[in-house]
Formats: sequence, C-alpha cells, structure tokens
Amino acid sequence: MKKRMQRLAMLCSASFLLLSGCGAKETSENKGGTEKKTYHIGVTQIVEHPSLDAAFKGFKQALKDKGLSVSYDVQIAQGDMNNNQTIANNFVSEGVDLIFANSTPSAQAALNATKEIPIVFTSVTDPVGAKLVQSMEKPGGNVTGTTDTHPDAIPKTVQFIDKYINGNRIGMIYNAGEQNSVAQVDAVKKAIKGTDLQIVPVSVSTSAEVKQAAESLVGKVDCIYIITDNTVVSALESVIQVADDHDIPLFVGELDSVKRGGFAAYGFDYYDIGYQAGEMAAQILKDGKKPADLPVQYPKKLKLLINKKAAKEMGIKLNPEWDSIAEYTE
Repeated sequence: MKKRMQRLAMLCSASFLLLSGCGAKETSENKGGTEKKTYHIGVTQIVEHPSLDAAFKGFKQALKDKGLSVSYDVQIAQGDMNNNQTIANNFVSEGVDLIFANSTPSAQAALNATKEIPIVFTSVTDPVGAKLVQSMEKPGGNVTGTTDTHPDAIPKTVQFIDKYINGNRIGMIYNAGEQNSVAQVDAVKKAIKGTDLQIVPVSVSTSAEVKQAAESLVGKVDCIYIITDNTVVSALESVIQVADDHDIPLFVGELDSVKRGGFAAYGFDYYDIGYQAGEMAAQILKDGKKPADLPVQYPKKLKLLINKKAAKEMGIKLNPEWDSIAEYTE
C-alpha cells in the first residue's frame, strides 16, 4: 500500500512537471507570436499649412494600411532654418528608424544631419536641384520620396492665364531662400516664353512680409500666381485679402490653397503624395528596401480646380468653356 502511494505521488509529480513545461513553452511561443516591432519615425516639417498637414495624414494612413506599428515624434520648425537643423540633429541623436521630411528645407536639413538613417521626403519640388538625390530614377544615398511637382502643372497654369486673363503681368511672391521656390519661378519663366506674359517678382524672407509684398503688387499686375512656396502659403490669407479687395485673379499651386480662397490651380491632393511616401517608407522598414533603389515618385493625378466664390470676390466672370476642363468648389 505504501509503495503504491509512493508510485502514485511520483507519477503526479512527473505529470505536473510535464504540464508545467508544456505551459511554459506555449506561453513563450504565444509571446513570440504576438510581439510586434514598433518603429520610431521622426517627422520634420518646416511650417504648418493645410497641404503639408494633409501630406502627413496620407503618410500615416499608408503605414497603418501596411500593418506597421509606428510611434511618431512630430516637430515643426515654424519657418526657422536653425530650428529646422536642430530638429534633424535631435532625430539622429535619438536614433530614429526613419525620418519623414515634409518639405524641401526639412529634407535638406535631415540629409545634412545623417547619411545613414533612411529619409523619406514629400512636398519637395526639385529633389535633384535641391541635391537630395542623384537622379529621380536612381536616388542613391539614404534619401528618396515623392515630389510635389507635376510636370504639366506650371505649363498648364501659364496657358490658362495667357488664354483667359486680361493683361500680361503676373505677380509672383516667393522666398528666394527656398530652393523649391526658385526652381518653380524658373519653370514659370520657361513656360512664358513665346507669349507676351511677363513676371513681376517680389521676394520675402518671412511670412510676416507676405501681406506687404502682396500690397506692393496692386496696380502693377493683372493677376498673381502663388507657387508652392512654404513661407507664402503659410500666410496665404494675406494675399487672398489683397486679391479680393482689388479684384486681382489669384492663381495658386495647390488644391488646398484653392479651397482656402485662391481662384484656381492645376494641382493634386497632397494627401495622395503623402500616402505614396508612406508606402515607400513601409518598403524600407518592413521589406528591407534601400532608399537608393526606390525611384522618386511624381503625383499621379492632376486636375484644374476653380473656386466660384473666389471668382466672384475677385471680379472674375466664369467662362462656360471651363465646365469641360475644371472641377468647381465654393
């Protein structure tokens, strides 16, 4: 009887150890199966305005759709180049997994700070001219992304002005310190060749100077064309007010600026190019792709958007011909 009890006790003990071992193994396997890496992305943006904000929303949505777990450190430079570089340097010190640079100055500062951490940009007008990539097809280095320049946007805007706007003087306000803006002004100069159009440029260095610059164009121009200049777009309401008060047609470089009160733009949704950039970031983080091997992408869609309310405020009579080539907003 005693021996039988001893054997039973030993059997129970062995069974307990076996079950415990199985349970521990199962917990470990479950833990290993549910662990999910969280990527740390530093987000650097030169200023806050609707287009850049929309691009960031698209970027985040793409990574979410790809199933990545991400923590974001979002920093806005408020148009200050010193802040811009400090933000990039801090991201490098933190050892982020990737830098999302939303604008040309942001991308340039990020590249100045690191040649190793992957950088994905968007809202960059001229990646090659800004010396971010070696070429659009083969970026090289640790940088790639999406550009906010559709090849047809500026030529089509110039054609529209030439055909439908009375007068030939185009006022342009831009920050000469932004390489992306200089590239666009040069593109406008190229596009007006062969027409009688001429540019009346005014340069600013801060958003506080934008209203005075717009007022200086009154009586000197027949329309105003605001390209995708971060400094000017962040203070666009100042230009809209001047255009409304003095019946000056205001062309802009992005659809968000039309919705804010610009008259018209050939543009695309910044959300879309942000989303494209997010897909590229996912390829780098999740699939192990190198920025050097991912070609820079252009916006995929381009459309003409006209603001009916703005047209009325600026004394512009809507032309029936536009119905077949444009979409309208109010």
